[in-house]
Amino acid sequence: MDLKESCPDKLLDAETAIAKIKNGSRVFVGTGCGEPQHLIRTLVEDLNMQDIMIYQMLSWTFSDYVDDPKFMKRFSLKLFFISASMRKAAFEGKIDYIPTYLSQIPRYFANRRIGLDVALIQVSPPDKFGYCSLGVSVDITLAGMQNAKMVIAQVNPRMPATWGDSMVHIDEIDYLVPYEEPLVEAVPSFKNPEVADRIGFYVNQLVDDGATLQIGFGHLPNTILQQLMDKRDLGIHTQLITDAFLPLFEQQVITNRKKTMLPGRAVASLCMGSEKLYQYVDSNPMFYFRSSEFVNDPTVIARNDNLISISSALEVDLTGQVCTDSMGHLFYSGIGDQVDFLRGSAMSKGGFSVIALPSTAQNGKVSRIVPHLSEGAGVATTRGDVNFVVTEYGIAELSGKSIYQRVMELAQIAHPKFREELIDVAKSRHYIFADQLPPSQDDLIFLEGYKNRMILKNGKTVEFRPLLPSDEFAYRNFFYSLQEKTIYFRFFYKMKLFSHEVVQKQWASVDYRKNMSMIGQVRIGGHQEIIAIGSYADDSDNRAEVAFVVREDFQSMGIASHLLATMQRIAKENGFTGFSATVLRENTAMLQVFKKRYPHAKTQVSGGNDIAILMDFSDAVEYGHKVPSSAPGEDDVCVCTPK
Repeated sequence: MDLKESCPDKLLDAETAIAKIKNGSRVFVGTGCGEPQHLIRTLVEDLNMQDIMIYQMLSWTFSDYVDDPKFMKRFSLKLFFISASMRKAAFEGKIDYIPTYLSQIPRYFANRRIGLDVALIQVSPPDKFGYCSLGVSVDITLAGMQNAKMVIAQVNPRMPATWGDSMVHIDEIDYLVPYEEPLVEAVPSFKNPEVADRIGFYVNQLVDDGATLQIGFGHLPNTILQQLMDKRDLGIHTQLITDAFLPLFEQQVITNRKKTMLPGRAVASLCMGSEKLYQYVDSNPMFYFRSSEFVNDPTVIARNDNLISISSALEVDLTGQVCTDSMGHLFYSGIGDQVDFLRGSAMSKGGFSVIALPSTAQNGKVSRIVPHLSEGAGVATTRGDVNFVVTEYGIAELSGKSIYQRVMELAQIAHPKFREELIDVAKSRHYIFADQLPPSQDDLIFLEGYKNRMILKNGKTVEFRPLLPSDEFAYRNFFYSLQEKTIYFRFFYKMKLFSHEVVQKQWASVDYRKNMSMIGQVRIGGHQEIIAIGSYADDSDNRAEVAFVVREDFQSMGIASHLLATMQRIAKENGFTGFSATVLRENTAMLQVFKKRYPHAKTQVSGGNDIAILMDFSDAVEYGHKVPSSAPGEDDVCVCTPK
């Protein structure tokens, strides 16, 4: 459409259009990389503009002016989110931060809680029907222009035309200012790549094929996305599209096929990145841009099954409270979309949230897992909203957990040098038992090599991993779920109680090399339950004493055989050459398990009711390097050494 022919009265240069703004006006400015830079510069350079109040979410161009005292006398900046370029100004009190959920901002414009006189936006040139596109910035820009008394639009041929609610007819715009210039580009720099890679490694373990993702902006989210290249059929429902998504689209990791809401479409609100990204979304029907009021609405988010929200934080305290928008009294970023997506993911069928953050800040000087949030820090996310917290040291699961359990989970993923201090503070506050032992101060990344899984004949998957201090309650529940006969076979007497002291002794002796305990877990009703435990302990002559117990409803499925093979591999890596075990004479099924793997095992019958077995790893039958399946009639009850 030729603007000179269709609407010549609306066609103005920037200076003339900006002169239409009255002093004292409340001016909305489009978001982030979609902001109209030419209009902003013209507004600032017009010295007649006085006492102008600016409302914006992500601000870039104004950062060039905030150190000028003359600018600060004429303009008041009110931001819903503090971008990196505005952080210094925020610390110096030069801007005003409005803490609110992104989903609520359009409503504030509509009900005049935040009244707007003018909206400065940027659009693509109109099509033959007169429709322009808001392009990479629909978010709160759509609501800002719809509720402003006057709309001035910079018409930029470089603005992509995007699908969704981004279309705006020229009849809705009061003045059009043609001006071509590159869009703002925002590509975060990479820092601490090793830490970010490890965090991404753990997040990868939580993301299943077919999940729908929300993830934010920054070097850490970028790295996490890189770690998801092995996934299949991921979907996207997120506030923001960045360059980090491109490889996942190009390799068809993101297909959106499995989404339950708007399948086949990547739902987003804005786009921030490079020119390559802007060209990719231009007229691409895979992307469906909607306003923040829709994208960030928790009830809309929840319509996506298996929605995983991945966001970051500045601090997490031992009870699970999360700070995202301030460093103490200094405002740093904003509430943004985190709470909207945490609550939406909690309501999603199969959905959950992940808070990902490095374990330390200031070059390792301070812990980000803290006894309490810093003085002045805001609680953006309550302890009741948090599900998983991930650092480079592992995954803490908090949902449904007590304060005691949360302390142990979070202390485990804190930096090793801060773990003992965190436990000591938790004891002083009576969060945990006074005799609680702190988690190991070793970096336990090597334990990832011990993890494995087994698919049972009934289709369930058993995941095996080392026992951790935070497993105390789950371990206790496992014990009390066992039948009396199973307990007798394991402990050689009718053990009635499995107290905190007993559990402490169990895992306090675990050093993950000479003494090891592995648990098998299955997902039941949305959470993991322990259904098997295998342990070995340093005995003598390079042998380890081994023991297993499997819950009754998972016996006769080959789990003990699988655990035996797993424990052998770990023990062999740690210098052992064989196992020893003591088995009750009537436990023929477990004798069969040992004989099956170690056909030349030596047995010695004592005068009592037990049999001693010596097994050499060199004698193990590997069955083509695969763990043997359960033999007919194999009970897998337990392999026991009395403790």
